[in-house]
Amino acid sequence: MHIETQCLHAGYTPENGAPQVMPIVQSTTYRFDSTEHIARLFDMPTEYMYSRISNPTCDAVEKKLAALEGGVGAMLTSSGQAASLLSVLNLCSAGDSFVSASTIYGGTVNLFAVTLKKFGIECIWVDADAPAEIIRAAFKPNTKAFFCETLANPALAVCDIEKLAQIAHENGVPLIVDNTFATPYLCRPIEWGADIVVHSTTKYLDGHALQVGGVIIDSGKFDWAAAHKKSGKYADFIEPDDSYHGVVYTREFGNLAYIIKARMQLMRDFGCYPSAHSAFLLNLGLETIPVRMKQYCENALRVAEFFKNSPKIESVRYPGLTGDKYYKAAQKYLPLGASGVVSITVKGGRSGAVRFMDALKLASNVVHVADIRTCVLHPASATHRQLTDEQLKAAGIDGGLVRFSCGLENVQDIIDDIECALGKV
Repeated sequence: MHIETQCLHAGYTPENGAPQVMPIVQSTTYRFDSTEHIARLFDMPTEYMYSRISNPTCDAVEKKLAALEGGVGAMLTSSGQAASLLSVLNLCSAGDSFVSASTIYGGTVNLFAVTLKKFGIECIWVDADAPAEIIRAAFKPNTKAFFCETLANPALAVCDIEKLAQIAHENGVPLIVDNTFATPYLCRPIEWGADIVVHSTTKYLDGHALQVGGVIIDSGKFDWAAAHKKSGKYADFIEPDDSYHGVVYTREFGNLAYIIKARMQLMRDFGCYPSAHSAFLLNLGLETIPVRMKQYCENALRVAEFFKNSPKIESVRYPGLTGDKYYKAAQKYLPLGASGVVSITVKGGRSGAVRFMDALKLASNVVHVADIRTCVLHPASATHRQLTDEQLKAAGIDGGLVRFSCGLENVQDIIDDIECALGKV
């Protein structure tokens, strides 16, 4: 089934006489006829029991997202940050480490470098563009994962997923890819070797700035038992879980072990699950992804070309532009387009960037990206404000950088707004 069709039909198939549109199951609880039935669910929660960990509406959307990414299962979370957090915590405990590309979202940098450090989990930073032998050297005996973004936010570096997957697997660890900017319409990381995919569903997948959310998608392809046999890692996948009366995830759930463990252990304890209504709104956004992404990419390419020809702009980053550093990589991983986000450096540094942004009328200056409406943000003073100068440099950010997210307005109106604002720089 093609992705355009999956966006409309995957996850929910109405029965005879049932609602055509996926309904909202707005309930926290589910009734059972016996005490024993409920007791069994506390040993093995394989049915809807409590909406802190599962819900029929959420479940339908999870199935759709798994289908779109080519995974075996998915788990929604209350935010993209929660998805990134749980994707790592499902693998790492105190005393463990994981490797991450340095060109990732600023909030994720802080999560990995500061917060997880407090819990005894070390993040080892690497330049994802470095030669393979340099990246390999970063791995330690206690390293349990490799994390990157398909399209880095906001540096727009295109990750060589195939290369990083090979390095991760050589070291016996899974590759986690944040596919937020690309969406499964533009890139499906699992097809290039990724083992786990995460999204901030707040962005393109929702598309309308209606609700915050995230998702973790499991490819089902990583062999946890084999990795344990070789290195001793991932024991909690193949040894009895005392918190669920001895369940062994690989034995009971096979290739669903990762995502089921995340739900039964982490979602149970952290409870960062979205509401049924949020999942319903997300599904509405998912239905139009193919149509929207085509227009985002078309608008962004036109805008990037305009920026490139402006004497007020020092540099333009957009992998869809011929001559961009990541153009070749984008042709491989993003043949349908490089998303709707363009990163520019305005002449005059931070002050020039601020003057440009404040002069925009159509584009909104908001803490958001990947919306149907054009929006802008100054990463150095907003999303990446907490980063050190060294971290900003590693992330490819300077004071003049502006993240310009093209919406679905007529592209000429977007360009006219840009031209007027640049006239005031």
